[in-house]
Amino acid sequence: MSHHFDTVIAREDPRLNILDFYLFRGQSGTTVMAMTVNPNAGTKAPDTFHEEGLYAFRFDVNDDAHEEVTFKIRFGEVGHTEGEEPEGRHVQTLEVRRATGRDAAEGTEGEVIASGTTGRIVAGDSGVRIFAGLAPDLFAANRTGTVAFQEALAAGKFAPDSFRDGANYFQDRNVTAIVIEVPTQSIGDPAATVRAWVTVSLCGHAPEVQVSRWGLPMMTHMFITDPAMKDDYNRSLPSADVPRFSQIVADALPRIIQLAGSTDDPAAYAQRVVERLFPTTLPYVLGSAASFGFAGFNGRAMTDNVMNVMLSLQTNAPIDNGVTVARTNILDEFPYFGAPYADPIVD
Repeated sequence: MSHHFDTVIAREDPRLNILDFYLFRGQSGTTVMAMTVNPNAGTKAPDTFHEEGLYAFRFDVNDDAHEEVTFKIRFGEVGHTEGEEPEGRHVQTLEVRRATGRDAAEGTEGEVIASGTTGRIVAGDSGVRIFAGLAPDLFAANRTGTVAFQEALAAGKFAPDSFRDGANYFQDRNVTAIVIEVPTQSIGDPAATVRAWVTVSLCGHAPEVQVSRWGLPMMTHMFITDPAMKDDYNRSLPSADVPRFSQIVADALPRIIQLAGSTDDPAAYAQRVVERLFPTTLPYVLGSAASFGFAGFNGRAMTDNVMNVMLSLQTNAPIDNGVTVARTNILDEFPYFGAPYADPIVD
């Protein structure tokens, strides 16, 4: 859950709360996009998706900070299975649309490329596959160490030893996931660089309202921390990021870099970080091996330890938060998420 509980609406309804976004190469000639929402799904939160939610994967294919291709997912009313196993589980209808041009930016329009129900793999047109349902949380972070580390920075201390003897706070927790595998050419030319982000909006009986946005991990927990500004960020578009948010990070980072003592020119390093973070989208060379690392962002594989990367980027120092992604919960084939935990943590 690299992005959670940072807006009022997301706290009120976690089904609208984006947690993580993954983007990587799938089976031959395909690209996989995955979004997780709903922290503690099935325990402290529902195990379903919002009936008036619009869940969207957005792709900028010409580097203008606007989407040219969008994959939109909507869900029907919650029901229960009958006469099949496991009987009585929650189920919803789903529909996936691919939108381009003006339809890519807003609204629910687009070409239907897959439809079915949650909780199972759905085969769509031209090799499209989708899975939407309960899944294990694959994000890994030493929450206790991270809180201590950030509190130390606020107090004027650089304390990387805060992460000693840490545990993965997100282990044994479930989320709800949307995983789509599409022919790469339905996004853009193979080997082309795209910039992606995901959004969740409400679009029922009222005008569409964007509730949550994810472009890079930990943005609203490490870089845009003011509560009012977090809400503004989640409702905004990447095209507005540079004028609205970049200076906030440019002003805040030099102090952290000075505490870390990691460079002789904190302001210059801060500016380089700002150029990587804004506009806040995930770059990816289509068809390549995904890797989200300190040296560069290229999509995000399910095993990437994004917490270490963002902490190191924040400080310009090698930071290890002491926990790793549980590879046993990752499959080599679609839908790539393993089975949800049978007895998830409740706290």
